[in-house]
Amino acid sequence: MAEQQREETTDVGLLTVLVALGANALVATAKTVAAVLTGSASMVAESAHSWADTGNEVFLLVAERRGNRPADADHPRGHGRETYVWTMFAAVGLLVAGSALSIWHGIGELAAHHHEHSRYVVNWVVLGTAFVLEGISFLQAAREARGRGRRLGLHPLTFVFRTSDATLRAVFLEDLAALLGLLIAGAAIGLHQLTGDPIWDALGSIGVGLLLGVVAIFLIVRNHDFLVGETIPQTMWNETLSRLLERPEVDRVTYLHIEYVGPMRFFVVAAVDLTGDEAESSVAVRLRKLEADLERLEPVVDAVLTLATPDEPSLSAPTTPDPAPASVYP
Repeated sequence: MAEQQREETTDVGLLTVLVALGANALVATAKTVAAVLTGSASMVAESAHSWADTGNEVFLLVAERRGNRPADADHPRGHGRETYVWTMFAAVGLLVAGSALSIWHGIGELAAHHHEHSRYVVNWVVLGTAFVLEGISFLQAAREARGRGRRLGLHPLTFVFRTSDATLRAVFLEDLAALLGLLIAGAAIGLHQLTGDPIWDALGSIGVGLLLGVVAIFLIVRNHDFLVGETIPQTMWNETLSRLLERPEVDRVTYLHIEYVGPMRFFVVAAVDLTGDEAESSVAVRLRKLEADLERLEPVVDAVLTLATPDEPSLSAPTTPDPAPASVYP
């Protein structure tokens, strides 16, 4: 059951990335044509944005594929952290190819001699079409975030910020930034059309670049957190401690460390005091069995247990443990 749930989540995540890839490729092509025909600085920025997003989706596809490879002798806890490496590449690509290029182009347009252009209709048609396509991609990502967040009692945005699923976070925030970027570009082109002053178009390009920079830096920071071994939220730590203490063979738990080793994958280290007073060989067998039982929980890919010393203080289970089952940990 746990493996089936994980496969279903992976399939939905792959669909979300594929939808985003298709939408961004179409949008990028349309925006590039419009930018060439109109010379709009905001449309050039949006073209760079969409091409950056398209390239990023390729990185996210690689992240999904490589991160879901099974454990092997060289990687006993699986390849889950590769997801964060490849989504980090995607975030850096967004920062450089999207944000920096858009800001640079906008500043260049501010300093250049501008020429009025009259092909506003092309821009409006492309912006409208892009908003529809980006909206379809965003709805797919939002549907996944809403469904998984609901099971944890979290708002979709809160879930996106906290989740260990780096590909979902990247697609959701990049699509949201794409929609906001279209609004910024539309406002800039509209003010250019109303006032005849091309400075608004250049400012639109800079605005889109700044928006992409904020999103890219946030994604880089979150991927860094998971790559260096972020521990799980306190409520999930409490839930795992409660599950250990509920085991009839466990008398005390004196140490518990849990960290992410991939999206929705945990590495558990604990020191426990077993019930009874058995021989060392028998205790070792019981510890290995308890480790195997823990690893059957969906998010736990590896568990290492050791014996607690008599003088170590016991950890206490919370009086009101988190009701969320381990199978829906984010």
